[in-house]
Amino acid sequence: MNFRLLVFYISLAIGLAIASVSFFYAKNWQHSLLLLVISFIVSFILLTSVLHRHIHYRISNIYKLIRSLKLGKEMKEVLAEHASEDPILSAEKEVRDWASQKSSEIAQLKAQEKYRREFLSNISHEFKTPLFSVQGYIETLKDGLIEEDVVLATNFLNKASKNIDRLVYLLNDLDEISKLETGQITINLEKFDIIELIHETVESLEDRAKEEAIRIIIDVKNSQPIYVKADRQRIQQVIINLINNSIKYGKEGGRIKINTYPLLDQILVEVTDFGVGIDEKNLPRVFERFFRADKSRSREVGGSGLGLSIVKHIMEAHQQTVQVRSTEGMGTTFGFTLEKAKAGN
Repeated sequence: MNFRLLVFYISLAIGLAIASVSFFYAKNWQHSLLLLVISFIVSFILLTSVLHRHIHYRISNIYKLIRSLKLGKEMKEVLAEHASEDPILSAEKEVRDWASQKSSEIAQLKAQEKYRREFLSNISHEFKTPLFSVQGYIETLKDGLIEEDVVLATNFLNKASKNIDRLVYLLNDLDEISKLETGQITINLEKFDIIELIHETVESLEDRAKEEAIRIIIDVKNSQPIYVKADRQRIQQVIINLINNSIKYGKEGGRIKINTYPLLDQILVEVTDFGVGIDEKNLPRVFERFFRADKSRSREVGGSGLGLSIVKHIMEAHQQTVQVRSTEGMGTTFGFTLEKAKAGN
């Protein structure tokens, strides 16, 4: 209901009330009808003037002030833009929109708070495990193990060194993600052959795969080069992280398959393992920092727990996508897209 319609109904009600009282006492319907018309007109004029000055005008200015603050515009601009709008309806709509927006923001803040708590808990655990191990080895060595058993002492020192390496690896990955998020690392776009890069990366990881008796298969339909436009070093990092992840969660004696699929103006690269798979409920979270679908086994296979998160940030920096699909007990496929290099670029 707009402002003028509201005044119309109020004026009509006043007119009908006066006409009814007149007819009750005078029993003259012509006189009552005349009073109805006169009282309606007078009420309409008076109410329009009074309400417009004291209510409509103030609500209108409040609404326009809200609009100016939301849009970041000067008040004069907003006054000109919304001069013809009904401020009561507009203010009602703005309040509904504002309430909906705030409700969404509250839900988002709750989700972020939950994520923050989980992140702090995870990072605390990731740091405490190697730190406590190093502390234990050093305390044992301080208690005289070096003099008693040199071989065992050397073994303890090697284990302490590995745990320190894990801490350094973790800190480097955290620093990498921080720089990617803040844009401190620039993406150097260049033209290169993605097939050549895949072969080069697989060769560097073959020894790691052999330790788990896993074969890496590059399933490319033809040997022709496929040129893409991206940061070669960062894309190699993406492929390394995905293959390492597949090695960790693949079955011993199994295989990893790498496929490429040409799209309209992109290339899709997929890395598939035939391992334990991921529960469907965990799929939306696999790119979160420190999220591990199988926490018990993840501790055994090591890693910082940040590899997939780094993959996601690198692909977002390229304005490309990375997806995952998985069937528990059958394996997991990670796929990412790259922009095709245009002829001459």
